[in-house]
Amino acid sequence: MQVKDIMAQPTSIDKADTISHALDVMEKKGTRRLLVTHDNELVGVLTMRGLSKELGTRKKGAKPASSLHVATAVSDNYVKVLPDMDVSDAVVLMDKRGGVIIVSDNENVLGWVTPAELLENVIFDGYAAEVMNSNPVVVHSADRVSHVRHQMLDENIGRFPVIEDGKLVGIITERDIAKSMRAFRDVVEGSKQDSRIKNLIVEDIMTRGVKTVQTNTPVSEVKKTMLEENIGGLPVVNLEGDLVGIITRRTLVNTIAK
Repeated sequence: MQVKDIMAQPTSIDKADTISHALDVMEKKGTRRLLVTHDNELVGVLTMRGLSKELGTRKKGAKPASSLHVATAVSDNYVKVLPDMDVSDAVVLMDKRGGVIIVSDNENVLGWVTPAELLENVIFDGYAAEVMNSNPVVVHSADRVSHVRHQMLDENIGRFPVIEDGKLVGIITERDIAKSMRAFRDVVEGSKQDSRIKNLIVEDIMTRGVKTVQTNTPVSEVKKTMLEENIGGLPVVNLEGDLVGIITRRTLVNTIAK
């Protein structure tokens, strides 16, 4: 199987568009990334992580998201390949780089391959306990959002289970961070942002009622849930309901690569 057989058409945005518009497009399309172009040329990829990084920085003088441009948050975390590359080789590249595969021919972008396209075309055996990250990094509901944002960027992690009194009470993702930072910039005066941001805690923005899987859930079911519900990661619990791991789309890409 070649990458051209599984690639999808990316949603594109111009580098001159605003970050506010980009977030609206992501929300509407249900996607975590956009292809960034300018004058029909590839510029890079815009991700939720890039947005959370840009919206949380102090360097922009507390400007609202509607005043910041996509170009300031664009990433070059992608690999360009020809359409006839074997999918198995593309998986190795994606696992190594952590980005996406852009399929192009003579500088023309034909499509891209994200973890979703890979998962849709792979059959998994085994159970959640066999592929999960058994030592997930967790945060607590009273932790400051600003601290968690830095932790996400420093440790290259897209989501943290939220634990309170030893129990799973929620999950906080890059999307939650980006949305909250956008709202914060839009409603809080620039002169008050430094003091007010310290009061924003995980409990304020985390997702509750977290979808979970159990250690004995087949990986095929984990994949199906992720794709059908557009979920980037699922906490894994044991029969007592205790958090014992997490499985993300990248976890499954790594499993395929191995």
